[in-house]
Amino acid sequence: MKKLPLLLCFLALFLSCAQSETLDEQLLRKYALQSFPEYLELLSIANVSTAPGDHLVANAKWLKSAFEKRGFKITIADNQNHPLVLGELMPFKPKQKTILYYLHFDGQPLINSQWSQEDPFKPVLKKRAANGSWEVTRMEDLMRIDFDPELRLFGRSTSDDKGPIGMFLASLDMIKAEGMRMGNNVKIILDSEEEISSPGISGVVEHHKDMLQSDAVVILDAAAHPSGRPNLVFGNRGVVTLTLTVYGPKVPLHSGHYGNYVPNPAMNLVQLLASMKDSHGKVTIPGYDSTTHLSADDQRVLHSIGDDEALIKKRVGIAQPDEVAPTYGESLQFPSLNIRGLSSGGVGASAANIIPKDAVAEIDIRTTQEANASYLVDLIKKHIEQEGFHIMDHAPSDEERSKFARLIQLRVGSSSEAARQSLESPIRFWGERALKDAFDGLPSSPQPVLIRAMGATVPTYEIVNPLNIPFFLMPNVNADNNQHAFDENLRVGNYLFGMRQITGLLTTPYP
Repeated sequence: MKKLPLLLCFLALFLSCAQSETLDEQLLRKYALQSFPEYLELLSIANVSTAPGDHLVANAKWLKSAFEKRGFKITIADNQNHPLVLGELMPFKPKQKTILYYLHFDGQPLINSQWSQEDPFKPVLKKRAANGSWEVTRMEDLMRIDFDPELRLFGRSTSDDKGPIGMFLASLDMIKAEGMRMGNNVKIILDSEEEISSPGISGVVEHHKDMLQSDAVVILDAAAHPSGRPNLVFGNRGVVTLTLTVYGPKVPLHSGHYGNYVPNPAMNLVQLLASMKDSHGKVTIPGYDSTTHLSADDQRVLHSIGDDEALIKKRVGIAQPDEVAPTYGESLQFPSLNIRGLSSGGVGASAANIIPKDAVAEIDIRTTQEANASYLVDLIKKHIEQEGFHIMDHAPSDEERSKFARLIQLRVGSSSEAARQSLESPIRFWGERALKDAFDGLPSSPQPVLIRAMGATVPTYEIVNPLNIPFFLMPNVNADNNQHAFDENLRVGNYLFGMRQITGLLTTPYP
């Protein structure tokens, strides 16, 4: 009888190995093909976080139905017309560990005229033409088992982040239909306001803390490594936004009558912005970067990623990157200061010979654990004051106009904190083992890429802090997906890639 536990261990190992061997290309294609109509239907529901209306509620209702069909018990947290969808796969098995999966279903704002299609919420299928451009092809080309993995679906949220939702649902269907064994209990949290820094998620997680309590959380977001290897990310930067408004005359003035006499607010603003960075792209504000210290182990991990920087520069169309750090991966470990928009007067046909009355800059700052939003915003405020500006939180009064030569309104927007997980934690070895098994048997059998922290932001901190659980991010979509911009797309081969990664996690027991 003493040999029974050992026999059970061997049996479990055999079943685990047998399960990973079933992840062949044709099996993934079969269930991807079955899921595409549902995925296209989800893409057709508008989902811009900042737009008025009840479209996010419509998304939440669709997701509730889709996950209930897969055996989930679903709760919708209203969150002031920005609902979050919470769920738990039934039946719950008390002896198994529980993994919480985070995805989001909202999308970035868009300008329809910039897109190379009639409507960003009417996905179109494209193939690469001989000249390198993308040309529309029939949707029927996707609905066949031998579909070309290089085809791409274009539309808002095809990649960020409805693509991973489609992959997740397809993986669940495949596991159930093929009799695979789930390795853990599964819970989900689907966010409707990630693109606006998830202001309501902390309250929702705190309110539903008992329901969401798990052993670990996996964030299914961000772009996969360009090498095509499976990848795990153990941190992300935070974000905070600023709006800077520099004031000039009370009303726009004739530039001939008042030029050389009335200061131009646009000129004052660009001079202020230029004072914040040098010609090499480094932030010049004292203390901004000084809190970031990369250990020898950090450097080793970053150098092992193997980014093809020549390819990155070619893809984005630049000759020389900023010189914040020696490599692409290392540069994302530092806090950033980005101008995301500028406005003053008009351009093109709307431009007039005036001194504008104000000039506005929209700023986003990517924060780190060592340099959070409060710390960096305080440094920026001190710098603005040192440049001779009087900072206000309102439009200037006549008294303020007569008293201060340089007037600026500073408004701090929503923020999300940075998070980072030790690469020596058990969750790393679980994820690494799951991906190795999922890709075992492929011609290359690629080793997973381990990334210390990515540059973008997701509400990891707002989830892991109240639940006090470890995490990692697992990106799935193609690196050149144009997320946050026009012509967002998903490479169909990455749908299969994501299914393979997700199935690996779903079927591998957590330690």
